[in-house]
Amino acid sequence: MSDRLSFATWNINSVRLRMPIVEQFIETYQPDVLCLQETKCPDANFPFAPLRKLGFEHIEINGQKGYHGVATASRRPLSNVEKRGFCDMGDSRHLAADVSFGDGYFRLHNFYVPAGGDEPDPVINDKFAHKLKFLDEMQAWLGGTEAPSIVVGDLNIAPYEEDVWSHKKLLKVVSHTPLECERFEQVRESGPFVDMMRRFVPMDEKLYTWWSYRAKDWSAADKGRRLDHVWVTPQMEPSVREIRVIRDARGWERPSDHAPVITVLECE
Repeated sequence: MSDRLSFATWNINSVRLRMPIVEQFIETYQPDVLCLQETKCPDANFPFAPLRKLGFEHIEINGQKGYHGVATASRRPLSNVEKRGFCDMGDSRHLAADVSFGDGYFRLHNFYVPAGGDEPDPVINDKFAHKLKFLDEMQAWLGGTEAPSIVVGDLNIAPYEEDVWSHKKLLKVVSHTPLECERFEQVRESGPFVDMMRRFVPMDEKLYTWWSYRAKDWSAADKGRRLDHVWVTPQMEPSVREIRVIRDARGWERPSDHAPVITVLECE
């Protein structure tokens, strides 16, 4: 059965605060599925109504007050929903569901990986140690994935040289340290998963999804990093037709510091 589906991933940095630009994004780009991270919202206060008004009848959430949180909103039913805990921290950082596509389905994982603090040393920085442990648990769980699957989200690592504005200057900055990048690739390859964004943008071209709030003119400075990712299992790769970073959204009113990423799937 032929089918077409688009999904987006976006670290929204407080879903209630930024609901106006979420609505703007949906109205403009019309995704079928929207995966949000860093919703910073307890489940009881999640803004279901505006999403349902825009056609998202199927919404699954895994939130907590003030921190972290992920949500998946879909125009298609979401089944076999799972919210996995990591590192015994009680954090809301994962949500998975099956989404119908073509004659079958794929498993969609929505992740928010810990940022890791400022000091890239697990001995003196508990947040960095937590990040590495989280990656270890991701690899142990996702390794050898057999079902058609897609991993999206703010994975908080920019693994390649052209995923950051300056490889040399960021080698000792959390999100681009050699230790993180190596562990990141081990997690991806254990799936195995394909880095679909780099299938559409060559390795020698800059590719960013995040720009710091600290820059007076983020676009002119363009000191970005690719922290948001789309991974697919090999059997899903032929269905991926397009991936776009919606850079303009970083400049909308009261923006997140991340831009959304849209992926289009098609099958005959």
